[in-house]
Amino acid sequence: MRELDVAVEATREAGAIIRALYGQGIAVVEKQDRADSPLTEADTRANEALHRRIGAAFPEDGWLSEESHDSAERLSKRRVWIVDPLDGTKEFVREIPELAVCLALVEDGVPIVGVTFNPITDELFAAARGEAATLNGVPIHVTPARELVHATVLASRSENERGEWDKYRDRFVVEFCGSVAYKLALVAAGRADATFTLTPKSEWDVCSSACIVECAGGRVTRLDGSPVVYNQPSSRLDGLVASNGTLHEQLLRLL
Repeated sequence: MRELDVAVEATREAGAIIRALYGQGIAVVEKQDRADSPLTEADTRANEALHRRIGAAFPEDGWLSEESHDSAERLSKRRVWIVDPLDGTKEFVREIPELAVCLALVEDGVPIVGVTFNPITDELFAAARGEAATLNGVPIHVTPARELVHATVLASRSENERGEWDKYRDRFVVEFCGSVAYKLALVAAGRADATFTLTPKSEWDVCSSACIVECAGGRVTRLDGSPVVYNQPSSRLDGLVASNGTLHEQLLRLL
């Protein structure tokens, strides 16, 4: 539980940085290695705070973050922290409060601690393997929904704008939300029944909330139904499905 406590403290510190800069019209630049991927002072300062906190508490652990230079050294570590200091930078810039600080601890490829914090709405989702998932300290659980036709599935606005969700509109209720990590956390909290993405994501986008979904009784897999193994040489994932568990096989067949 020490790891979870430190993770909660670290995400709150990073969240305070993001909240202080939210709505201040700070400068945005495009990352050189990825098109349509904005970067702000909030991303970099939050990353520095997280790295400082985690590095001081667990100096032997590996580190994989969207905003840090990657090193192959992490591949030799049993324990690795996987981090997105600000998932939903586009929402942050547009002042849409659907974003998250994401911090997870992975051991032998399996997430054992996950914290996803939306500092704008002050929602802190947290879990440690073998313990109940919580939202602001209160236990949470996925929904009991069993019929996909009546399910609420969270979708990406950008994927919808590209027409990727058009063929699913008559299959279930579609609602739109920003950060993928925040979408998964809402599934864990029972505010939606499922979410999925057919667009490639990175480990840091989903790892913390995947841990929370699973600890809340749900299921997270790749599009072929196989489990996600983290801390891989390539951090890219072809797609992802997260659900309350009972709807999972129906979604996989549909996709």
